[in-house]
Amino acid sequence: MAAGIDHLVTSGTFSLDGGTWDVDNNVWIVGDDDEAIVIDAAHDAEAILKALGGRTLRAIICTHAHNDHIDAAPALATRTGARIHLHPDDLPLWKRTHPDNAPDAELADGQVLTIAGTDLTVLHTPGHAPGAVCLYARDLGTVFTGDTLFRGGPGATGRSFSDFPTIIESIRNRLLTLPPETAVRTGHGEGTTIGDEAPHLEEWVQRGH
Repeated sequence: MAAGIDHLVTSGTFSLDGGTWDVDNNVWIVGDDDEAIVIDAAHDAEAILKALGGRTLRAIICTHAHNDHIDAAPALATRTGARIHLHPDDLPLWKRTHPDNAPDAELADGQVLTIAGTDLTVLHTPGHAPGAVCLYARDLGTVFTGDTLFRGGPGATGRSFSDFPTIIESIRNRLLTLPPETAVRTGHGEGTTIGDEAPHLEEWVQRGH
């Protein structure tokens, strides 16, 4: 069978720059009946294991290294033997949460990850975080955007390691060039499509979203 997408929401906290906030995170599982990858192992390794349902976990992909997206990654890796993949530009953020653990593999722009016969292309999209990436699955008509693009605008850039002009350029050049019908599966909240968000780019620029 072709790869499918499973979704669960886990809850915990996000901490940076001395503040802590309660958050709900989207965890995405891409695979078939036998094998899968997890995109953003957030908060609850046990819940993610349950959602995997005994499938072989081939990789844990981190869209970026804010603590709410990686806090359960080492525990999930220990339980499954899966390798943790992160763009190297986000290692400084990773070390704030996991100073005694390191990711197992580096993500690179243009890299192709294959699971259950489906390719996911890594798009380096800095701005929300230096090493933020999105994963484009053309055959599934979807892009997993982490915290780079949401319904209604770009991810937050008001904290350390982030930059508004950079995230705008990432969205403009790497995401809005995808087919307009592409489903956007985000790191938090509801999804959207590239076509629904594209007309609003200049509005975001004007208001410094």
